Amino acid sequence: MTHSLAEYRQLAKSLAVDALALVPGPNFTRALGHSFMSHERPFVLIIAADGPSAAIVPNLELSSWDLVGFDGLVFDWRDQDGYSDAFAALAQQMPMKRLAVEGQVMRVFVHHALKQALPALEITDAETEISGLRMIKTEADIAALEAAIALSERALQHVLDSVQIGQTEKEIEAALIRALFAEGAEGMAFSPIVAAGANSAMPHAHAGGYKIQQGDALLFDFGGRKDGFAADITRTVFVGEPSDEARAVYDTVLAANLAGFDVTRAGVTAHEIDDVVTAVLEASPYGDRIRTKTGHGLGRDVHEAPYIMRGNHQVLPAGTVYTNEPGLYEVGNFGVRIEDDVLITETGCRSLTQFPKDLMIVGR
Repeated sequence: MTHSLAEYRQLAKSLAVDALALVPGPNFTRALGHSFMSHERPFVLIIAADGPSAAIVPNLELSSWDLVGFDGLVFDWRDQDGYSDAFAALAQQMPMKRLAVEGQVMRVFVHHALKQALPALEITDAETEISGLRMIKTEADIAALEAAIALSERALQHVLDSVQIGQTEKEIEAALIRALFAEGAEGMAFSPIVAAGANSAMPHAHAGGYKIQQGDALLFDFGGRKDGFAADITRTVFVGEPSDEARAVYDTVLAANLAGFDVTRAGVTAHEIDDVVTAVLEASPYGDRIRTKTGHGLGRDVHEAPYIMRGNHQVLPAGTVYTNEPGLYEVGNFGVRIEDDVLITETGCRSLTQFPKDLMIVGR
């Protein structure tokens, strides 16, 4: 297994629960060193605070499960029979009273199956604590992030070199996806955002049939995956000569992004980073265009702890990776976002993204 289950056992003890339950997703993959798909079949890893752990495994996954090297109890079940007996067997072998789960990942039907088997079971949401184990990245984690980011940046450069006025957002998106896989991505971190003109003012826009025009802002928010880790990069370029307003907005966003780097170091809080970054935007003539927080943690999930926002006074240790992505958006006009992936160090920080941030003009 990539990570010993010992840290999860210790967490269960600190939470005063009998066990933790993980389901397929980033924590499950981290704990086991193997990735499994989340589907209609319940698949649950129960990590006991003391004693043997257990897993409820769909029978069709058993051959893959054998590769994990799991030495706990295994209760498998077949589609033809249903999973109730597997949960009942779990309850008999592990008569738990308190169980901590991933509140943002576990689905309701798994919760109900546990409660049916153990009616008196107290289920608590420990999403913050369980996912928090992933916040400090190992050297291998950082290497995987750097590989995902590097291939994503190569893909972006390839696409920018070929942008032409009159192309649709969808055509550019397709070229970006092809380039990601050509550069070695094992998958996409998320469905890419390619948004031009007024669409760039929607932070989570979807590429459509809009044809890019002279003077448009063209925003890319995307990333590839490598070794289970995700890149998350945003760059906003301009198609032909931008307006004076566009230049000023871009310069403001870039100044905010750079201010985030200046304040980042081990021991800083998420609130402090966002406060500094957002203050730059607020002090500009475009403060009414602020629509998002500064960023979020990045790793196996594209969005994970910590969340870089005012009011989050979580102290950020060395080894944390977060996105520094200030933006300004005017609905019906255009938007600008610049996003870097930042590793916090004891003495400051290091940008894992290397793609240039000077205002760039494409499609001449």
